[in-house]
Amino acid sequence: MSARTWLRAGLAFLAVAQFAVGVWALLFPRSFFDIPWVGMRMPYNAHLMMDYGAMSLATSVVLAVSFFTVRRSMARTALAVYLVFAVPHLVIHIQLLQHLTPGERVPLLAGLTAAVLIPLVLLPLTSRLEKA
Repeated sequence: MSARTWLRAGLAFLAVAQFAVGVWALLFPRSFFDIPWVGMRMPYNAHLMMDYGAMSLATSVVLAVSFFTVRRSMARTALAVYLVFAVPHLVIHIQLLQHLTPGERVPLLAGLTAAVLIPLVLLPLTSRLEKA
């Protein structure tokens, strides 16, 4: 597969994942919060969950636009926006691991680490796109 194809596949994956998480957190905040590594045995906050869902939906828009336009500046912007969220999100959860059982920590860290690595792998592929 070409770099462009890999990049588009990665952007599509991130956009769909952000959209799914956003819809779930925005429309069903209690259900989303009840995932052990989301609620982390802390008090429920519907407002925070719905805000997180709306932010995830907004992120999915920029990722989806970059998938459809496939331009260097747009793809880099979308990946940067995603990383500005994903890196601190990983760091925050690493600092809160004491709230989880060892069995809950593994899938959380795997998912959040992948959420950082995927855009980092995709960023160099953007150099092969048109500049517009």
